[in-house]
Amino acid sequence: MRKIILASTSPRRKELLAKTGLSFEAVASNYEEDMTLPMPPDELVKFLSKGKAESVAQYYEDAIIISGDTFISFNGLVLGKPHTRERAKEMLRILSGNEHTVLSGYTVIDTKSKKIISEVAEAKIKFKDLSDKEIDEYVETGEPLTRAGAYAIQTIKETFVINMSGDYDGIIGLPVSALMKTLESFEV
Repeated sequence: MRKIILASTSPRRKELLAKTGLSFEAVASNYEEDMTLPMPPDELVKFLSKGKAESVAQYYEDAIIISGDTFISFNGLVLGKPHTRERAKEMLRILSGNEHTVLSGYTVIDTKSKKIISEVAEAKIKFKDLSDKEIDEYVETGEPLTRAGAYAIQTIKETFVINMSGDYDGIIGLPVSALMKTLESFEV
């Protein structure tokens, strides 16, 4: 059986891929993502996931490399991880009362055949109007700082979300059903 490498140390991506029953190793990607590149959001998310996969693929001669990248797209803005409480609050205020798109790109590379496929899964989420108190309390948990768009859907879906459609696993960080279909073309 061929070695499968997840080019990510994200606990959420590892958990999602583990649900498939695939045996894999998680390896950190040292790819420096630039979310300011002038591309449409759906192309950018695929480009970033490909960069992550390629940065790990170079170390393997015969392996299947899987990577993912997820961010929020809203009114021309691309929202990644906020990293600071102030930026998290700003992002949540932007999303409050609005529908936004979650883009989850993934790339699969066969390092032996050099075959590469990059795809994107889309989901739509509409937030209710959030009060400053709700935003402040959520940001104080620290959770939003490392999540695209400043939220983890698993935690806030009952309290912040009015409507949701699309690939739920993709919202979390890796669109597993789409990925599994892609892996079939790699005979995995």
